[in-house]
Amino acid sequence: MSSHAKAAWIAVDWGTSNLRIWGLDPAGNAVAHRISDKGMGALSRDEFEPALLELIGDLLESDGTTPIIICGMAGARQGWLEVPYISAPCAPPGIAEATAVHAQDPRLDVRILPGIMQSDPADVMRGEETQIAGFLAENPGHTGTLCLPGTHTKWVALRGGRVERFRTCMTGETFALLAKHSVLRHGLSADDVDQDAFRKAVTEMAAAPQALAVELFGIRAAGLVAGLSPQAAAGRLSGLLIGAELAAVRDEFDFAEVCLLGSDRIAKAYQAALDCHGCKARLLDADTITLSGLALAYSHLSVSSHSGARS
Repeated sequence: MSSHAKAAWIAVDWGTSNLRIWGLDPAGNAVAHRISDKGMGALSRDEFEPALLELIGDLLESDGTTPIIICGMAGARQGWLEVPYISAPCAPPGIAEATAVHAQDPRLDVRILPGIMQSDPADVMRGEETQIAGFLAENPGHTGTLCLPGTHTKWVALRGGRVERFRTCMTGETFALLAKHSVLRHGLSADDVDQDAFRKAVTEMAAAPQALAVELFGIRAAGLVAGLSPQAAAGRLSGLLIGAELAAVRDEFDFAEVCLLGSDRIAKAYQAALDCHGCKARLLDADTITLSGLALAYSHLSVSSHSGARS
């Protein structure tokens, strides 16, 4: 048995590609933070519990149960257990809307938080709603626009602390497909991005987003006959795609105040792109906010458990 400190409860963010856990002590301090590549996309339904136990087994007390609060794709149709969405407009869902999972290991008390859906236009999110809850814990009653960059970037309109509407853009996935599986892959840098080329492409898309289809192959052509460097090609591809996305959502979401939930390279690219539109977006750490949202859910679970014990 590991000598690692035991967790009072465990926060889990289960994405399509990765599984992340935080083990927390009674005061809310992290005793462990671990990541595995066993995301929802790599697992069959009966593999979710073993994948989780691989990461948290040594954090569990041998007697009693440990609360496990999960957000993300574990609640998807292909996940551990399909958890129904709640419908926008709404406040971000909390522990009261969570679904309990019957685990084989008696040490596990598992709750999966639901995602949010909207019917017109049809859209869904899983996991981002918990980030939104974490953001609102620090910014109660906030009105404005949130952008959650990623493989499938979310744009969210908040009003008075509620999710009014949202849209998903597949820009990150589109970039990956073009960069890895299209003719453009032959001329792109995998690491370095020319920021001037990026900003120029964003500005072009702001003026003429309808030109995206004809500009994409131009990246390949410019690499062959006009000396476009791999770094500039990567910057241009990223700028065209993010620029077209911003042009698509700028009339639907208020760019006057945008908070970006993310601190990685893609989030900084969105910040630079928004700057081209004259918007000074605020960048916030997504991991911290995700954990804050999960901790909020756990705090309500603790309150309800204690209330039940007194009644």
